[in-house]
Amino acid sequence: MWRNPFRQLNKKDWWVLAVSLTVVMLCNLLIPSAAWTTKIGVVVGAVALVFMAKGDVWGQVLTVVFSVLYGVTSWQFRYYGEMITYLGMTLPMALAAVFSWLRHPFQGNTAQVEIHRLTRRQRWGMVLCCVPITAVFGVLLWWLNTPNLLFSTISVATSFLAAYLTYFRSSYYALAYAANDLVLIVLWVLASVKDISFTPMIACFLVFLLNDLYAFSSWNKRETEQHTYTH
Repeated sequence: MWRNPFRQLNKKDWWVLAVSLTVVMLCNLLIPSAAWTTKIGVVVGAVALVFMAKGDVWGQVLTVVFSVLYGVTSWQFRYYGEMITYLGMTLPMALAAVFSWLRHPFQGNTAQVEIHRLTRRQRWGMVLCCVPITAVFGVLLWWLNTPNLLFSTISVATSFLAAYLTYFRSSYYALAYAANDLVLIVLWVLASVKDISFTPMIACFLVFLLNDLYAFSSWNKRETEQHTYTH
């Protein structure tokens, strides 16, 4: 694991990273009032997604860092659902995924995780866990008087699905994160109407949405290659 992950990036990855960082950095410059946690968080998140698309465990490590920074930003606007979800669910699941991915490298290469297809039991487990977790969080968010409660509750569900699928190394983790990105774009648009300093978060999740769609395409291609190689 202790290697330079940037050496694994190909030309397409560098283009995706360059465009992502350009967008979030420009947004940071245009909105100087944004908190430092917001500015650094969007950069860390953009880099993390490029490594996630590669199936590189460093993507999970950076997701842990992003979760902390994003939790702080969410707390500043009283998006308690986002704060609790990322600090209480996404962060520990990302930590668990670090060890899961390290235990399952493809052909011993820690720069590429072995992609897994969910079993029927794992699919049922995902659904049976998602429903009560979303319900409990929804009640908690209502009690905390969280702004934009409906979208915050939907975000909990999509975040859980993304974290679950990431832990089990499924290609569909990227689609779950893309769905979550759409919800978060709406949430931060609503927040930015009241406080323009949160505008970088809109750019952040627009970039995340494009990156997650790219990741889904990359993982599907890699899954086919891995299946062909092992069979």
